[in-house]
Amino acid sequence: MGFTLEKVVPWGRSFAEYVAMFALTESDLRKSILGCGDGPAAFNAELTKRGGRVVSVDPVYRFSADEIRSRIAATYDKVIEQTVINRNEFVWKNIKSVEELARVRMAAMESFLEDFPKGVSRYIAAELPSLPFKDREFELALCSHFLFLYSEQFSAEFHVRAVEELCRVADEVRIFPLLELGARKSRHFDRVVAELRQAGYRCVIEEVNYEFQKGGKQMLKVIL
Repeated sequence: MGFTLEKVVPWGRSFAEYVAMFALTESDLRKSILGCGDGPAAFNAELTKRGGRVVSVDPVYRFSADEIRSRIAATYDKVIEQTVINRNEFVWKNIKSVEELARVRMAAMESFLEDFPKGVSRYIAAELPSLPFKDREFELALCSHFLFLYSEQFSAEFHVRAVEELCRVADEVRIFPLLELGARKSRHFDRVVAELRQAGYRCVIEEVNYEFQKGGKQMLKVIL
């Protein structure tokens, strides 16, 4: 069965969250950047406004802005309901309440929806572990809330192939968070890092100034 919009629960993060999650410096933001699994995040829209060079990939980009907007509306209440139920898994510091979270994320998704129709060349419908880019086409690849987060759904082998593909198209890869759903350390993390290191990749775990999932304040840097 192919990818369908009914499988998607859109939930976009803000530009400020990306900067914090990936410890992005001003120098980083001047690099050519690939955002993998960005969904309806605001990072591409906001960085483009600042003169940055960024391409986002996600299978959801095969749908129109109106279709994605409709799916956001259809799933929004459920996402908020689940957040309330699981609120003890989160750190309410930078974002202080479920209500503030809803405002921040909806503002990010509105920024994406406004920009999406204008950015045909910046939003590419594609997915790991096979990307439609040349070797070393980007200086930096970012993967937010996909790899490791969905460890129950995707195998360790998938994770290794996905990271190797990101390393093929970018000089450096950063992945955040290192937890799976439920705020637990990814069941694949140790094996994936071990296999990547054995294959010759340099893997560095770095603490960042961002924590929303409890314990989720580390990113993985991978460099060949």
